[in-house]
Amino acid sequence: MKSKLAIVGLMLFTIFIGFGIIIPILPQLVTEASKESANWHTGAMLAIYSLMSFLLSPFWGGLSERIGRRPVIMTGVLGFAISFLIFGLSGDNLVIMYISRILGGLFSGAVVSCIVAYVADITTEDERTKGMAVVGMSIGLGFTFGPGFGGFLSEIQLHTPFYAAAALSFIVFVAAWFKLPESLPPEKRASKEKGKRISRWTAFQGPLKYLYVLAFFVTFSLAILEATLQLFGIEKFEVTPLQIGMMFFFCGLAGALVQGGIVRRRIKNGEEGKYIAIGLLISALGFFLMLTADSWVMATVYLCIFGIGNSLIKPCVSSLITKKTTVGQGIASGLSSSMDSLGRIVGPLLGAALLGAASWLPFVVSGILSVAALGLLAQFRIKDRQKLQA
Repeated sequence: MKSKLAIVGLMLFTIFIGFGIIIPILPQLVTEASKESANWHTGAMLAIYSLMSFLLSPFWGGLSERIGRRPVIMTGVLGFAISFLIFGLSGDNLVIMYISRILGGLFSGAVVSCIVAYVADITTEDERTKGMAVVGMSIGLGFTFGPGFGGFLSEIQLHTPFYAAAALSFIVFVAAWFKLPESLPPEKRASKEKGKRISRWTAFQGPLKYLYVLAFFVTFSLAILEATLQLFGIEKFEVTPLQIGMMFFFCGLAGALVQGGIVRRRIKNGEEGKYIAIGLLISALGFFLMLTADSWVMATVYLCIFGIGNSLIKPCVSSLITKKTTVGQGIASGLSSSMDSLGRIVGPLLGAALLGAASWLPFVVSGILSVAALGLLAQFRIKDRQKLQA
């Protein structure tokens, strides 16, 4: 199991490095292509990536239930590599940039949703939370190193990070071709006819619907933070792009250490709900403390507090969903991935609107959402207990 987890972890790390590298360089690339509407195009390219992932993740999850996880994951990684190569070749052509972002979102959905299902296939219920911690740690590390990776390589040439991401994705594809076995045997797969009738909302039922909404809240508040922190920091303590990169680096590192050291080693089967509640409270504390930051160093400390809380929540939610789902793992994980993508579509848009009203508002709203999510967790636990007793 460990070798399989290492391969899928490397795949997710690659995907989310690819997501992160675009953050520090996309505004400059778009400005060179269209100075008049650079802000609109920057936001649209970030949103369209997540939109495509949101729309296609359930399709990929359902397809993996019929033909197996491996072919869908391999297709996703190869397509992701091609999307970065296209962006590298785009020059200042906005149309090609958009095509690349659409393809990137489409194929990233294949990888993320199916890898969560893959981990669920290869782990027992007792091992599930540890497996999901590997998923969360890989995503966190990708987000941690992605922006720095992009900023460093852009010193060579602005399109260099895209060529490097394409090459890295292709290397992962080759490694997985030889090392990644199928996790879903033919006898456990859904029939083609049955698969056609399954939609993402099949998983959105019973107690689990509260967990799906909670997962949306968590990603939604994170996306608000990512979209507004730099502008908030500029107004409060004149933060620089390099400092923002360092802040997210330490936040991601703190989260990865928690997922690798605490979630994998200490959280036992049945304890997920308790740690989700702790994570929500810590995240809310980080949001509210951010309002008091008067330097980028203190802001980094508070961002790390948020990152620790967030790193407790996500693997535990994923673990509970895969344990409690009454539909296929691919469908359940596909909907979970879609809820994450939806949060990343709506979050930046609301964050920008809140920031326009008042610089402190995005953090207050995000903190309130984190506290409110405790109510969703309570509802899940009550309904799940009632279901077990019925």
